[in-house]
Amino acid sequence: MDNTCQNTPNMFQTSGPDHDFFARRCIWVNGPVIVGAGPSGLAVGSGLRGQGVPFVMLERANCIASLWQNRTYDRLKLHLPKQFCQLPSFPFPEDFPEYPTKYQFINYLESYAKHFNINPHFNETVQSAKYDETFGLWRVKTVSTSSSNPSEVEYICRWLVVATGENAEKFLPEFEGLQDFGGHVMHACDYKSGESYRGERVLVVGCGNSGMEVSLDLCNHDASPSMVVRSSVHVLPREILGRSTFELAVTMMKWLPLWMVDKILLLFSWLILGNLEKYGLTRPCLGPLQLKNTQGKTPVLDIGALEKIRSGKIKVVPGIKRFSSGKAELVNGEILQIDSVILATGYRSNVPSWLKENEFFSEDGIPKNQFPNGWKGNAGLYAVGFTKRGLSGASLDAISVAFDIARSWKEETKQKKTTVAARHRRCISHF
Repeated sequence: MDNTCQNTPNMFQTSGPDHDFFARRCIWVNGPVIVGAGPSGLAVGSGLRGQGVPFVMLERANCIASLWQNRTYDRLKLHLPKQFCQLPSFPFPEDFPEYPTKYQFINYLESYAKHFNINPHFNETVQSAKYDETFGLWRVKTVSTSSSNPSEVEYICRWLVVATGENAEKFLPEFEGLQDFGGHVMHACDYKSGESYRGERVLVVGCGNSGMEVSLDLCNHDASPSMVVRSSVHVLPREILGRSTFELAVTMMKWLPLWMVDKILLLFSWLILGNLEKYGLTRPCLGPLQLKNTQGKTPVLDIGALEKIRSGKIKVVPGIKRFSSGKAELVNGEILQIDSVILATGYRSNVPSWLKENEFFSEDGIPKNQFPNGWKGNAGLYAVGFTKRGLSGASLDAISVAFDIARSWKEETKQKKTTVAARHRRCISHF
């Protein structure tokens, strides 16, 4: 129910950079504002629904899980078994395969939102979010592009949940001469299929799961990919002895120290995959799990790319020195004649571009405190989806965030509401 009040309290009159306050529609949110309608935001929303806490969820795109819907390639499947990717309180359908396709996962997320009655405000981009120390409230300024006339809104709330995640923006490193290359250049987030690359020589920059899988897909469409491997990388079999490698690692970590689990995984990898150094794939000094925990680097789970590398259909090359017209010069002096470049160079957080805060988040937009202590900041600020532990890590943080907000919300709603109502008579109450 929305009630528009007539009087504007003087306490909200501002000057300087905030002079546009009265030009914006002001909405008081009786609960948290959640920024982001991906899996992390949906998981928080479901927890709040279960606790009876109202909220507003803001999403810049026109759909939930826009990364999955708009920025993934067609052949993508979940890299981990579905039981490690499901969100809280809503398992995958039993008839889904162990590794659901991206379309099945999107269907699951849409069913999740419908089941918990989560209705994000789509096409609403957060311009800034700043904590007002005078009133102890967050001010979240947005621009809505859902209509022909963009409108500005300012949400006032007690709690702010940052659920935009660590993959909000594509990362595009600078390469000397790339502007002179002349061929087709795109980031992997815009890649859909190798169909349009048939017969082409394609340079894939990056050797993570995306780089490996894009290279494999190009091979399957009769392209000739060369994959840039600048540094060491852990490549593991997706399954060991008929079980998911990840599931096996999780089971062993219940009984064995991390370093020992790493040793066992590497032993099995050597037995199954063999020595990969002769193909240009050197392993890091740290084990795969230790590297993931300390630096957030995810090991590659092989789904067929290694076979193509062994056969020479995927060529592994070292780092790039510079580009020129139709060519790429490598750090070893080799010159490749190429037609297209696909940058599988990863993603990064966009939090620094809109959140006006520097205590909880680092300069690169990741919480300074590591998992499992990176979900709660000060003054009602929370973060979900920044654990570098995938969907399972996001789900754990979402449960903690929803519970903590619900506890505070229930305590505060016990008090008289007249004080809050008086402060925001001009605002629209959102229940």
